[in-house]
Amino acid sequence: MIAFGTAITKPDVFRACAEPGLRRATEEDSQIFASESSGSLFSAYNAIIDKAAALDDLEALVLVHQDAEIVDPDFCAKVRDVLSDPEVGVVGCVGAVGVRSIAWWEGSVTLASFIHRYGEHGGGDLPAFSWAWDEAPPYARLGEVDTLDGFLLVLSPWTVENIRFDESLGQLHGYDLDFCLQVRAAGRRVVTADFRAIHNHSLTLVSDTEGWIDAHIKVAKKWDGRIPGIGAGAGTWRQRALRAEAERDAARVVGYSNSLETHARVAELERAIEAARESISWRMTAPLRTLNKSRRAAGRRARRPVAPPLAGTHGGSRPQ
Repeated sequence: MIAFGTAITKPDVFRACAEPGLRRATEEDSQIFASESSGSLFSAYNAIIDKAAALDDLEALVLVHQDAEIVDPDFCAKVRDVLSDPEVGVVGCVGAVGVRSIAWWEGSVTLASFIHRYGEHGGGDLPAFSWAWDEAPPYARLGEVDTLDGFLLVLSPWTVENIRFDESLGQLHGYDLDFCLQVRAAGRRVVTADFRAIHNHSLTLVSDTEGWIDAHIKVAKKWDGRIPGIGAGAGTWRQRALRAEAERDAARVVGYSNSLETHARVAELERAIEAARESISWRMTAPLRTLNKSRRAAGRRARRPVAPPLAGTHGGSRPQ
């Protein structure tokens, strides 16, 4: 039996996103652990894992964010196929290698089988590079990775029995990398599979900057020297810290410069528009534009449907 779990902090988001995916992916005997959570994601997921560990016939536990929708009709079959390897500890549909920190996307992302759906600017979809395999780049592949994106994680029975999220790291950030590192440190494999999912997420990827920074530091300290590459970099810790400060300040300067350039471009466009409006050709064609505007308005009025008379009226007159 494959179990599913979701930590719910926004019931409306869960109903709109995760719930349809669960209905699509689950089987008749699937157990679903979906409960409202007011604490950290770490503790909520650990509570779900504890419940799943009590199941006698567990084949896998799927942890899915409340804003993620599974759209793969063959999801359970793919889960069983990838977990047929007893060395696999955790599976996801987005993974990367060469990872040094919780900013795992700065490594080499090898699989991203999902769509990023956002609501800003009228909404839209951003299909990841391996959503369509016939359009995927040569480096896209399935297989072993350093870490996974935690919005969709599939845990093997061994992992459910032996691994838990480290609640000392914070409320939200870094949980996926730390969990994958725990699995790898225990000798099990972290792999990707071609699961299809939609992640409904704002274009603002990190809203809690301070929490993200704190988790970044804690995960780096925890795993420094234990897993090759994690927290590593050229020079000493002090040299890397000083460089990080310099890069931060440089990024702020670049951001301010970009802001100034944007303002300058807007001002340039405004001047161009004003110059066009003051030109002789603009003035000469003003009557024509006014006439065309009137014609369009008249056409819209002519196409507007006429409302039927209200019930109880006579000859279309308004009741007294």
